[in-house]
Amino acid sequence: MGRLRPRAPLAGEREPPAFWSDPAKRKLLKPEAQWEVECGSRLTAFEVSAASAVRTRFTHAMQRFLKQYDFLVLPTAQVFPFPVETHWPASIAGCKMATYHEWMKCVVPATMMGGPALAAPAGFDPRGLPMGIQIIGRKAARPDLRPSRFAS
Repeated sequence: MGRLRPRAPLAGEREPPAFWSDPAKRKLLKPEAQWEVECGSRLTAFEVSAASAVRTRFTHAMQRFLKQYDFLVLPTAQVFPFPVETHWPASIAGCKMATYHEWMKCVVPATMMGGPALAAPAGFDPRGLPMGIQIIGRKAARPDLRPSRFAS
């Protein structure tokens, strides 16, 4: 899957959102949200269309997968909770994160396909910090997640 890259705006392209022009409002946004607005405001219609095509292909691939399997089960995060003062983990297991999105890659499938996802507690690390799982179902379906369904 391709990654959208920011570029310098071309002459005549639309300006960022109106609130962006107000420095007092802009500084209320965390740096990651500011980065999102800056990058998003530079995208061309062609780039947005290309991203939409990638999402459509991904959604179709997930639909094919979920025809064969009832659910896709993934962790809810790639790391256990971190201090609130940390904006996002700069690295995971020695792997540097290029953007703040990368530490949340495991939520991409449910988000991109627009399907139902249920987050549930899964356990704790040795420090007592929680981790969960997400159960992703078929798009436009109401999955039956009652424990009795899985009983032997």
